[in-house]
Amino acid sequence: MIIESRAFARAGLLGNPSDGYFGKTISVIIRNFGARISLYETPELEIEEQEVDRNKFRNVYQLLDSVKQTGYYGGSRLVKATIKKFTEYCEHNQIKLGNKNFTVRYQSSIPRQVGLAGSSAIVTATMRALMRFYNIQIPNEILPGLCLEVETQELGINAGLQDRVIQAYEGCVYMDFDKNYFNKHGYGKYIPLDPNKLPKLYLAYKTQLSKVSGQVLNNIRERYEAGDSETIDTLHEIASLADEGKKAIENGNYASLNKLINKNFDLRCKIMNISESNHELVMTARNCGASAKFSGSGGAIIGIYEDDEMLQKLIVNLKKINARVIKPYMI
Repeated sequence: MIIESRAFARAGLLGNPSDGYFGKTISVIIRNFGARISLYETPELEIEEQEVDRNKFRNVYQLLDSVKQTGYYGGSRLVKATIKKFTEYCEHNQIKLGNKNFTVRYQSSIPRQVGLAGSSAIVTATMRALMRFYNIQIPNEILPGLCLEVETQELGINAGLQDRVIQAYEGCVYMDFDKNYFNKHGYGKYIPLDPNKLPKLYLAYKTQLSKVSGQVLNNIRERYEAGDSETIDTLHEIASLADEGKKAIENGNYASLNKLINKNFDLRCKIMNISESNHELVMTARNCGASAKFSGSGGAIIGIYEDDEMLQKLIVNLKKINARVIKPYMI
């Protein structure tokens, strides 16, 4: 029997990047893109390499293109680290695993390195496949933290819980990572919101942008841990937008939500250096009349549009700067 599991891309609607600093966020799942894991029983344990994992190239230019598109690492290290973390979780909780092996392969349609949580999707999907294969249940509130440890502890990637929470719960989720609550329970307060109450959202991304999100956020981490007041105060203000956004969604106040989305990006600009290409992405969308903010760490944006005329305007104008626009599916 072949086990298949999936985890989808995500977009931070409000609050990011406060999620890594005991903040608050609202995030939505993006079903247009996803990571898929296929796992089946075999005599030996094998992780099948995909094209991005291989180290054979036609010439130096193909190698250059590969590194620009996918970085120096593929997804096999994520799968390997997930298997290790899953096994350690079971050992720690005295859960006996069946004496059987498997072959696992992954596929992903999530655009790379544009802030849509492609890495965490591979981890989450792998964890789900392992749970099914060994018939192990991991509580939904625990799963995101376990997936986060795969990247932070095993691979040294700077990341927050937001991506893993929304990929575990799906739909639309308000998250409060209050420090005292988190230290007591080991997870935050996760409140699902009705996706049907959301306004018309668009997502746009530039596929030629290439960066590793953990590296982008490193400078904020240093300033935060050094006690820089501007960084800390701004992150608190960004977190408060999630509270206001939750009320706006529940009350159908789209005008307020529109302003909050724009404010989120403007506050982010105070504590982060925004590249010219990323800034162009946001400003092009705003010039079309839509709101715009990063969906994650940069490279993709999310916002509200009013009608089909504005959506078409977004598609035409963002195409001019080599950006693709989609209507995200969340249900």
